This record gives sequence, C-alpha cells and structure tokens, in this order.
Amino acid sequence: MIVLTPEELNQFNACLADYPDALKALQEIEDCDGELEDAAISLSLRAGQEPAANEQWLASFSKRYRHIACQPQFRDDLTAAQPSGLVNYLMQETDCPALLAAPVAIYIVKTDVARFCHSFDNSRV
Repeated sequence: MIVLTPEELNQFNACLADYPDALKALQEIEDCDGELEDAAISLSLRAGQEPAANEQWLASFSKRYRHIACQPQFRDDLTAAQPSGLVNYLMQETDCPALLAAPVAIYIVKTDVARFCHSFDNSRV
C-alpha cells in the first residue's frame, strides 16, 4: 500500500498546480489519509470506470500507460518526482480519465520508475 505523507502531497500540489483535475485527485488522496489506492478507486468510480476493489487495481491500470511513461522525456521527470509532463500528456493525448492521470503518475513515482519500466525496457531488447 502506498501512503503519501503530507509533505509529499504538498510537493505534488505545487508541481501539479496548473491541472485542476490533478488537484482534485490530490484532494481525494488527502481525504483518504494519503492512501493512493483507495483514492484511485474512488476517483475511478467518479470517472465512470468500474474498478475491482483490490490493492492491485491502480498497478494494473497504470500498466496501460507504461509504454508512454517509460519514454525518456517522461522517465527523467518521474525519477525526479516531477510528474506534470506525464500528467499533462495522459490528460491530453490518451484515454486516461483526467481524474486518474495524477494517481497513475504518482504511482509510478512511488513504486520506483526503474522498477516500473523494467519489463518495458526488457521487451525492447
């Protein structure tokens, strides 16, 4: 289970201040006592998704966007815990619901970008 601290929430709020849907997602994470998965499930319901209520739902959902997140232009920023570029791209250029773009990016940051991208990197060899 990934739990964001108040300091991490503040950092992500500052980084994503230009994205109202991301700020809504961060507020939901805060309302869920920092629990990223709980907030993501709640947000997915609001976005019209039908998530499975288990701890691996966000991990599975995030993998849909691995081919994007693991590109060099996003990977470096995610490694530096700066998800705004990926959040913007997910909102503008993919089918990812806007309310879920920030949780996806934060999940990748918090699970370690290199580990998240490992299977993607190995599939391109």
